[in-house]
Amino acid sequence: MPPLSILDLAFVPEGSGPADALRNSLDLARHAERLGYRRFWLAEHHNMIGIASAATSVVIGHVAAGTKTIRVGAGGIMLPNHAPLVIAEQFGTLETLHPGRIDLGLGRAPGTDRATMRALRRSFEGADTFPQDVLELQALLGPARPDQAIRAVPGTGTHVPLWILGSSLYGAQLAAMLGLPYAFASHFAPDALLPALATYRSQFQPSAQLDKPHAMVGVNVIAAETDEAARRLFTSPQQNFTNIIRGTRGLLRPPIDDIEAYWSPAEKRHVSQMLSRSLVGSPETIRSELDRLIAETGADEVMVASAIHDHEARLRSYEILAEVHRSDALRHVA
Repeated sequence: MPPLSILDLAFVPEGSGPADALRNSLDLARHAERLGYRRFWLAEHHNMIGIASAATSVVIGHVAAGTKTIRVGAGGIMLPNHAPLVIAEQFGTLETLHPGRIDLGLGRAPGTDRATMRALRRSFEGADTFPQDVLELQALLGPARPDQAIRAVPGTGTHVPLWILGSSLYGAQLAAMLGLPYAFASHFAPDALLPALATYRSQFQPSAQLDKPHAMVGVNVIAAETDEAARRLFTSPQQNFTNIIRGTRGLLRPPIDDIEAYWSPAEKRHVSQMLSRSLVGSPETIRSELDRLIAETGADEVMVASAIHDHEARLRSYEILAEVHRSDALRHVA
């Protein structure tokens, strides 16, 4: 069975604030560490009142300092928003403080709108130089060269593992060309999942970091004691994605009894398509759906996102998933 990891967007639930969200992220990371999850990643989003991880490297440092063994990283840093040297310094510092535990996933999208891009002092043209920026960042984290004029301090020689994130064939092709591990965001963009994985694996070229393809699949998981309870919890991300379509992003809403009264038929079709790679249900349902996902994708790792309003219910969801995964692993060994 492939290992499980967590993507935490540090959602701010209605009725709380960013401080609560950040405390919950650390508590979830500690919970995940006890349960045996491999990685705990956070993502860069700007100008969104419902997400508290905009200063992603700072939050990664907070989580890494509060845990002991779990790998902590970015899923991801939106490289067009930053100079590669700055990211090399930030993640070189993190790796120096927490050796052997830091990952750096890189995305090509800006993760925000035009007005916020201007506030970040960046431009949309930055996405066009993404491959060159990845190579520059990789060099800054690699060994020092005798003639090297610019060095990341800390950073040089830390060899922080890089990942390419994607939701299309572009990222798959780049990850394959550079010989880097690849993570596909099917938790919100499921359509290109299988073609992207096939492209990545068929075009992969070994590198100093990786000798064979390593594909991570992102998926939503909402687990509860019963299918009915899980489906009710799932109405929080359903509302969240509906609000994205409406252009009314906000805090993570609590679950509701009747999602059909919340969205229009057109919104339902759109959101259901975006969330089609979601595992929602009781332990038995999650087991069946997880087995199907792994068989279909051949995933080397599964990265789980869970937008659950109630923190205790979110902890329990990850606990159920870990129990299912553990029993499946034992079954496969037997």
